[in-house]
Formats: sequence, structure tokens, C-alpha cells
Amino acid sequence: MSTTIPRPPTDPAEYDAFGCDPNSDVIETPDKVSPNIRLTRKVHGSFDVTMPDGRDVRFWGFVDPNTSGGDRTWPSPLIRVRQGQIVHATLDAAKNTHTIHWHGIEPSTVNDGVGHTSFEVSNQYTYQWQAKTPGTYFYHCHKNTVLHFEMGMYGPLVIDPPSGPGLLFERHPADEDQATDLRYQVEAIWSFDDVDPRWHELNHSAGLCGEDAGLNRFEPKYFLISGVPHPRTERDPRVIVRARKGQNILLRSINATYSNLDIRIGLNSTIVEMDGRPLRTNPQLGTFSKPIPVPAKAVTNLTPAQRTTFMIHNVQPGRYEVTATYKDWITNRPHAAGGLARTWIEVT
Repeated sequence: MSTTIPRPPTDPAEYDAFGCDPNSDVIETPDKVSPNIRLTRKVHGSFDVTMPDGRDVRFWGFVDPNTSGGDRTWPSPLIRVRQGQIVHATLDAAKNTHTIHWHGIEPSTVNDGVGHTSFEVSNQYTYQWQAKTPGTYFYHCHKNTVLHFEMGMYGPLVIDPPSGPGLLFERHPADEDQATDLRYQVEAIWSFDDVDPRWHELNHSAGLCGEDAGLNRFEPKYFLISGVPHPRTERDPRVIVRARKGQNILLRSINATYSNLDIRIGLNSTIVEMDGRPLRTNPQLGTFSKPIPVPAKAVTNLTPAQRTTFMIHNVQPGRYEVTATYKDWITNRPHAAGGLARTWIEVT
């Protein structure tokens, strides 16, 4: 016979432990094996990004301490591994507590980087996981998540097939589609972001213990692609895509905003991967999603945290517009401050 343990509807002590004082007793990585890839991300506490109107906005992020002189890129540096590899990723929290959550990857609970189900890292911890499915992912801090993400604590993560970049994924003999060309010669990784400068003046733990820090209001003033604010996106080489006639272009798009995002590409394209899963019909693999053709200038909507990868085959000379419209999470209307970023695909 089962026993029911009575408890109050709310337990303040339990709320404190779960809500604003998670466990930070770091353990050794369990069941550690030899890795194929080792990498480190160190928390960079504070740096400024100058917006087009001259305003400096404070950001936090992860840096690669093994890069000469460190770096302060935002978004944080790309992590790129191959399918099947065992990854050891060491987080150096530097100060305070942070985590790295591997968004879309499927590690064990203690390696997933969600502090409320494992622990927050107060010093160093080495996450262990295996790269299983080729696709587009990202990593981010999962402490006081909504704020730390907005502060810039995220970066793109790509899993390539065993052969490496240049092929989206390896064809399986039972794939229904054996004709679509999965090779690409040009690749772009676009992280779309929007910035509400008010949030960037808050402290590390704002709102974490239930106080009203105003995180229910998000009023972005700047709209960016891969850390470049519009309108610089129209001329910055980190954003513009350049290709030659006849090449295939792969566009990996990450919605790192708190907005509904409408993307329009001035070329016919095909969605070939979403959220780290190739679009293929293959009952043996349990997949039933065909690639999705997208006519030129048609809208593709990405919700927050969604990743969508477009393939453009056999491009022809021209200059093609790409626009992103950032829409309010409640009204679904473009933000009052413009809500637009534009860039170009240039083919010669």
C-alpha cells in the first residue's frame, strides 16, 4: 500500500533551493572516457558593444582562453565537432556561477548544463557528451537563463558528418530522397538577435529570487545578425554572403532573439534541416520529414531558439536581398524601434 506524504501547497525553503539558490557543489565528471575533442569556454564578465547610435551596451559572453590574447566575440565562438565524436568541454566560470547548456544535444542530466536539475558551476566543470546527429545547435548559460542569454552568453554549435564541413549529412541507403544535393561550397551561420539596453543594466541575479526586475517587458532597440547591428549588416563581411555562379550555399539560421522572426530570402531555397535534425523520410531511422521548398521572398517564421537551415542550389549571378523582421512576442507586430535587419547574398 502506498503512503502519501503530506506537504504544504508551497514550501518557501524548497522554492529558495530550486528558484534562487540551486546546488553549486561541482562534482567530477561521471563515467569519464577519453575524448576526441577537448575545448574550453571561459566566462568573460563584461565588455561593451557600440551600437549605430553611438551607445555602448554592456555584454557578457564566453571566450576561448586558448586563442591568442583571448577574444571577445559576440556571439561567443563557434564550436564545431563531427558526428560520433566524444566531446569534453570545460567551463571556467571565472566568478559567480554559470553553466553551459547544450541546446538540442542529448547529454546525461549532469552534463546537460541545466542548473536546476544538476548544479551550477562555481569554478570549473568538464561536460562530456557525444555528437550524434549532424545539424545546427547552440550553447548558452542556463543560470538566470532569460537574462544571461540576453546578455550574450551563447554561441553557435555545429555537428558535421564524419567527413567534415562541406556536406550537410551522409545519405542513408533507405532515405526516400536520394537526389537532393547535400554538398555546399559556401556556408553562413547567422545568429539573429535583438537587444533591449535596459536589460543590459541589470545585475547578475536580477529577478532570480522572484523579485520584479521587469523581465516581463522586452522592448528591443537594436536588431542584429551575428553580433552586427542593422544597418551595418548590409555591408559587414561577417554577415554578407558571397558566392560564385553554380555554387551551393548553406544558410544556418539561429533565432537568438526574444521575438518571432520572419526571414525572407530573395532566392528559391530548400529547408533541409531544423533544430539539429536533417529533414529526410526514412522509416528505418524513424524520420518522416521531407525537405521543404521555399519560393524566393516567401516568409519563413522562426520562433525563439529555433534553428532552420536553408540550402540554395546552383546560384546564379546577382545581388539578392535577405530581410529579417523581428516581431513582438505578444502582439506579433514588428517592434516599435523598427524591428528589421537586412543583408545580401552576392553572386558573381
